[in-house]
Amino acid sequence: MGKIRVGFGFDVHQLKEQHPFVLGGVKLEHHSGAYGHSDADVLLHAICDALLGAANLRDIGYHFSNTDERWRGISSLVLLQHVIGLLKEKGWAIGNIDAMITLEAPKINPHIPTMQANIAKAAGIDADDISIKATTNEKLGFIGREEGVVAYAVCLIERV
Repeated sequence: MGKIRVGFGFDVHQLKEQHPFVLGGVKLEHHSGAYGHSDADVLLHAICDALLGAANLRDIGYHFSNTDERWRGISSLVLLQHVIGLLKEKGWAIGNIDAMITLEAPKINPHIPTMQANIAKAAGIDADDISIKATTNEKLGFIGREEGVVAYAVCLIERV
Protein backbone atom coordinates (compact mmCIF):
# COMPACT_ATOMS: atom_id res chain seq x y z
CA MET A 1 0.00 0.00 0.00
CA GLY A 2 1.21 3.53 -0.81
CA LYS A 3 1.43 6.34 1.66
CA ILE A 4 -1.85 7.71 2.99
CA ARG A 5 -2.70 10.70 5.18
CA VAL A 6 -5.80 11.88 7.00
CA GLY A 7 -6.89 15.51 7.36
CA PHE A 8 -9.45 17.34 9.49
CA GLY A 9 -11.26 20.57 8.67
CA PHE A 10 -13.63 22.86 10.54
CA ASP A 11 -15.42 26.06 9.58
CA VAL A 12 -18.03 28.32 11.10
CA HIS A 13 -19.88 31.29 9.66
CA GLN A 14 -22.33 33.76 11.08
CA LEU A 15 -25.84 33.71 9.63
CA LYS A 16 -27.31 37.05 8.54
CA GLU A 17 -30.90 37.85 7.57
CA GLN A 18 -31.61 38.32 3.85
CA HIS A 19 -28.17 36.97 2.90
CA PRO A 20 -27.63 34.15 0.35
CA PHE A 21 -27.05 30.70 1.86
CA VAL A 22 -24.67 28.56 -0.19
CA LEU A 23 -23.79 25.08 1.04
CA GLY A 24 -21.94 22.50 -1.01
CA GLY A 25 -22.28 24.77 -4.01
CA VAL A 26 -26.10 24.78 -3.67
CA LYS A 27 -28.01 28.00 -3.04
CA LEU A 28 -30.55 27.18 -0.33
CA GLU A 29 -33.84 29.01 0.12
CA HIS A 30 -33.82 30.42 3.65
CA HIS A 31 -34.47 33.71 5.45
CA SER A 32 -30.78 34.01 6.39
CA GLY A 33 -27.48 32.86 5.01
CA ALA A 34 -23.82 32.44 5.86
CA TYR A 35 -21.81 35.64 5.78
CA GLY A 36 -18.15 35.82 4.75
CA HIS A 37 -15.56 37.15 2.31
CA SER A 38 -16.21 34.50 -0.36
CA ASP A 39 -19.62 32.82 -0.74
CA ALA A 40 -19.17 31.61 2.88
CA ASP A 41 -19.78 27.95 2.00
CA VAL A 42 -18.83 26.35 5.33
CA LEU A 43 -19.01 22.83 3.94
CA LEU A 44 -16.52 23.50 1.17
CA HIS A 45 -14.27 25.52 3.49
CA ALA A 46 -14.10 22.62 5.97
CA ILE A 47 -13.34 20.20 3.11
CA CYS A 48 -10.61 22.50 1.76
CA ASP A 49 -9.02 22.70 5.22
CA ALA A 50 -9.15 18.92 5.65
CA LEU A 51 -7.43 18.39 2.29
CA LEU A 52 -4.83 21.10 2.87
CA GLY A 53 -4.07 19.74 6.34
CA ALA A 54 -3.69 16.18 5.11
CA ALA A 55 -1.16 17.33 2.49
CA ASN A 56 0.64 19.60 5.00
CA LEU A 57 -0.21 22.66 2.91
CA ARG A 58 -1.26 24.95 5.81
CA ASP A 59 -4.88 26.18 5.89
CA ILE A 60 -7.54 27.88 3.82
CA GLY A 61 -6.80 31.32 5.30
CA TYR A 62 -3.18 31.04 4.19
CA HIS A 63 -4.15 30.35 0.58
CA PHE A 64 -7.30 32.50 0.34
CA SER A 65 -6.89 35.49 2.65
CA ASN A 66 -10.05 37.38 3.54
CA THR A 67 -8.14 40.59 2.81
CA ASP A 68 -7.48 39.56 -0.81
CA GLU A 69 -10.05 41.07 -3.17
CA ARG A 70 -9.50 38.22 -5.69
CA TRP A 71 -11.54 35.97 -3.40
CA ARG A 72 -14.39 38.39 -2.55
CA GLY A 73 -17.72 36.73 -3.37
CA ILE A 74 -16.04 33.86 -5.24
CA SER A 75 -17.65 30.43 -5.40
CA SER A 76 -15.97 28.10 -2.94
CA LEU A 77 -16.09 25.43 -5.66
CA VAL A 78 -13.33 27.49 -7.33
CA LEU A 79 -11.37 27.44 -4.06
CA LEU A 80 -11.78 23.65 -3.91
CA GLN A 81 -10.51 23.32 -7.48
CA HIS A 82 -7.45 25.37 -6.53
CA VAL A 83 -6.84 23.14 -3.49
CA ILE A 84 -7.10 20.03 -5.69
CA GLY A 85 -4.44 21.55 -7.97
CA LEU A 86 -2.14 22.06 -4.98
CA LEU A 87 -2.62 18.44 -3.90
CA LYS A 88 -1.86 17.17 -7.41
CA GLU A 89 1.34 19.25 -7.50
CA LYS A 90 2.51 17.42 -4.37
CA GLY A 91 1.51 14.00 -5.75
CA TRP A 92 -1.67 13.42 -3.71
CA ALA A 93 -5.11 12.15 -4.74
CA ILE A 94 -8.30 12.07 -2.68
CA GLY A 95 -9.37 8.71 -1.28
CA ASN A 96 -12.59 9.93 0.35
CA ILE A 97 -14.23 12.86 2.15
CA ASP A 98 -16.61 12.60 5.10
CA ALA A 99 -18.36 15.79 6.22
CA MET A 100 -20.89 16.88 8.85
CA ILE A 101 -22.94 20.09 8.83
CA THR A 102 -24.52 21.38 12.04
CA LEU A 103 -27.45 23.79 11.66
CA GLU A 104 -31.05 24.08 12.78
CA ALA A 105 -32.56 25.10 9.45
CA PRO A 106 -33.05 24.73 6.57
CA LYS A 107 -33.17 20.98 6.16
CA ILE A 108 -30.41 19.98 3.76
CA ASN A 109 -31.11 16.27 3.30
CA PRO A 110 -32.89 16.80 -0.05
CA HIS A 111 -29.87 18.76 -1.33
CA ILE A 112 -27.14 16.27 -0.39
CA PRO A 113 -27.01 14.45 -3.77
CA THR A 114 -26.55 17.78 -5.59
CA MET A 115 -23.87 18.84 -3.10
CA GLN A 116 -22.06 15.54 -3.62
CA ALA A 117 -22.25 15.99 -7.40
CA ASN A 118 -20.92 19.58 -7.18
CA ILE A 119 -18.01 18.55 -4.98
CA ALA A 120 -17.24 15.48 -7.09
CA LYS A 121 -17.10 17.57 -10.26
CA ALA A 122 -14.88 20.25 -8.69
CA ALA A 123 -12.57 17.69 -7.07
CA GLY A 124 -12.45 15.26 -9.99
CA ILE A 125 -13.59 12.30 -7.88
CA ASP A 126 -16.62 10.03 -7.73
CA ALA A 127 -19.66 11.27 -5.79
CA ASP A 128 -19.67 7.92 -3.98
CA ASP A 129 -16.38 8.98 -2.32
CA ILE A 130 -18.10 11.94 -0.64
CA SER A 131 -20.25 11.52 2.45
CA ILE A 132 -22.28 14.49 3.68
CA LYS A 133 -24.34 14.32 6.83
CA ALA A 134 -26.28 16.91 8.80
CA THR A 135 -27.48 17.32 12.35
CA THR A 136 -29.06 19.99 14.48
CA ASN A 137 -27.67 21.39 17.70
CA GLU A 138 -30.94 20.59 19.52
CA LYS A 139 -31.71 24.34 19.82
CA LEU A 140 -28.59 24.86 21.97
CA GLY A 141 -26.06 27.69 21.61
CA PHE A 142 -25.46 29.98 18.65
CA ILE A 143 -26.33 27.20 16.22
CA GLY A 144 -29.59 26.47 18.04
CA ARG A 145 -30.51 30.16 17.93
CA GLU A 146 -29.78 30.10 14.16
CA GLU A 147 -26.99 32.63 14.53
CA GLY A 148 -24.39 30.44 12.82
CA VAL A 149 -23.61 27.29 10.90
CA VAL A 150 -20.72 24.85 11.42
CA ALA A 151 -19.15 22.19 9.22
CA TYR A 152 -16.57 19.50 9.96
CA ALA A 153 -14.74 17.36 7.43
CA VAL A 154 -12.23 14.56 7.39
CA CYS A 155 -10.48 13.20 4.34
CA LEU A 156 -8.10 10.50 3.28
CA ILE A 157 -5.50 11.28 0.65
CA GLU A 158 -3.19 8.81 -1.09
CA ARG A 159 0.17 9.23 -2.75
CA VAL A 160 -0.30 8.90 -6.50
